[in-house]
Amino acid sequence: MDNPKYKRIILKVSGEALAGKEGYGIDQETVNTIAEQIGELKNKGVEVAIVVGGGNIWRGIAGSAKGMDRATADYMGMLATIMNSLALQGALEKISVDTRVQTAIEMRQIAEPYIRRRAMRHLEKKRVVIFAGGTGNPYFSTDTTAALRAAEIEADVILMAKKVDGVYDCDPVKNPNAKRYTELSYLDLLNKGLGVMDSTAASLCMDNDIPLIVFNINEKGNILRAVMGENIGTAVGREN
Repeated sequence: MDNPKYKRIILKVSGEALAGKEGYGIDQETVNTIAEQIGELKNKGVEVAIVVGGGNIWRGIAGSAKGMDRATADYMGMLATIMNSLALQGALEKISVDTRVQTAIEMRQIAEPYIRRRAMRHLEKKRVVIFAGGTGNPYFSTDTTAALRAAEIEADVILMAKKVDGVYDCDPVKNPNAKRYTELSYLDLLNKGLGVMDSTAASLCMDNDIPLIVFNINEKGNILRAVMGENIGTAVGREN
């Protein structure tokens, strides 16, 4: 297949994915590998927007900040996503991929504020757009950010890059007999409590008919395979 199945995508990258094997911080080699895969999408003419998590930075802080109120903790997590976004922007621009970071919390010295029409214009000009800072509000996850931004920019699909190769009925690390699903509906996701994304994000995707593909980002080339329509990982909400 030479033509991409999806023309405009949201790539959701967890903070843990950027940490590589270390499990915390930012592993530059891993970030560079992800950037190279995104560059491949650009060469296919795909319009790419990215939402990055912050768990690789925030998890360590959270361990020493027990008792912190939820709103403050969430704002700190948003700052972690901005740090990751800038790291990914640097890796992309090093390989000549024009990139813009837009933050839900204004930081004009280092990034643009999130403006929907401006984001869509960047995509039309074939720039990669990284949405940082979550939704700008506490109590909402970056999964919800991905669902919200996908609806706003009219993305064709959300690609959820994980460290596992799809959605399982239980933890495949703890149970070697765990079953991997190839397709699921959003109702299945919610009713079975599979934990791929939070219920707010899943409901938003379901209400707006946004398909989701969950796949392993550690296998090089998987991002392109997903965009080209290959059957990898688990497809959620896709019509049979």
